[in-house]
Amino acid sequence: MVISDMKSVRLGLAGVVVAGALAACGGGGEGPTTVAASAAQVELKAAATPGAKAAHVLIAQGPLAQRAGVLAAALGKPQRLLVGLGTVDVAPVQVQGLRPDIYDQYLDVIGSSSWVNWNSPAGAYVTLVAQHADQLGAIPMFTLYQMAANGDGVLTGLTNTRFMAQYWSNVRLMFQKLGAYGKPALVNLEPDFWGYTDRVNPDPTRMKAYVSLDSDCSTLPNTVAGVAACLVQTARKYAPNAYVGFPPSLFPDLAGHELAYMQKLGAGQADFVVMQTLDRDAGCFEAQYQPDDCVRGGSGWYWDENNQTSPNFSEHFALASSFHQGLALPLLWWQTPLGVPAAQPSQGSPWRDNRVHYFLNHASELVAAGGLGVVFSPGQSAQTTIQSDGGQFRSLSAAYLSKPAALP
Repeated sequence: MVISDMKSVRLGLAGVVVAGALAACGGGGEGPTTVAASAAQVELKAAATPGAKAAHVLIAQGPLAQRAGVLAAALGKPQRLLVGLGTVDVAPVQVQGLRPDIYDQYLDVIGSSSWVNWNSPAGAYVTLVAQHADQLGAIPMFTLYQMAANGDGVLTGLTNTRFMAQYWSNVRLMFQKLGAYGKPALVNLEPDFWGYTDRVNPDPTRMKAYVSLDSDCSTLPNTVAGVAACLVQTARKYAPNAYVGFPPSLFPDLAGHELAYMQKLGAGQADFVVMQTLDRDAGCFEAQYQPDDCVRGGSGWYWDENNQTSPNFSEHFALASSFHQGLALPLLWWQTPLGVPAAQPSQGSPWRDNRVHYFLNHASELVAAGGLGVVFSPGQSAQTTIQSDGGQFRSLSAAYLSKPAALP
């Protein structure tokens, strides 16, 4: 399995000033099946106000097998594997009659072109995305992607006072806006960044980063581990209704110790783990298609659905389960490609991929690995979308919701 660096792409939303990079996803809805609540979920419903605080505690301390169900209940969603979409405007989702459980968009860039300034007043973009999620009956999800502002894998900002001051100001504003929203929300904290820092120093408690200059985190260490702690601490202070997760990079060269790194980072103090498969359709990499940034080393982009040859889905779920067990948190798959299965490699767009096909036909395997849900979205503008997939997502998500995979 080869997992590569994320490249975000930003699509316009109605009423949004477009500038920068962004992605979103949606596609689930209410199925006819109801699932009995676990003891932990009953406890959550009976917990004292505010419910969000009770949920954070139960996610951290309840039986591991039930933590995905606890989080689903905290989000106000059914006790089944959730299905979401990203990098899509509201209109195409509504046209297809989709009711996503989760609707994801990026927040990126530092400085004048930052997401903070995409709308007025400052930070209004968060509120607008949340409103669009409400229109779809979805939980808003935000992928914080600010650490890549100087370039993919460029880490010089960590020890730049001006950069980090802006970084923390934006983080505070994001969570303040989510706190004002007042309803459940999800935040994916800095995809790829933790892999890049791991490559520099496998001990995040010993890699320098400016943290204490943020007044909300003045007592935290000036390290990468301090960055992670500050992100969680700021979320808890300003938006207890927000649930946050750290994404392992799954870079192949880090496979031997990335779980240990995420443990040292303190990723287990969050609410979920963000899992990934591939940031482009497999067929685009098979074609090594340059205009779509699909030229990378490696192979095995298209996985074996029979789970007989490597790479395959069973191998991936075993890896995912190791993060579920090691960090003791539920898993949320993110930016999962929307391509359509094909017997032969693609010759052009729409590119082939079989992750939607496998995931929605084998949802119980995601649950068994520790899954809360899966968000489907293209990682680049020319990849397969719900508009170009020939109706695959619509039909498979409807079939899944007619017989959903229950959470423990």
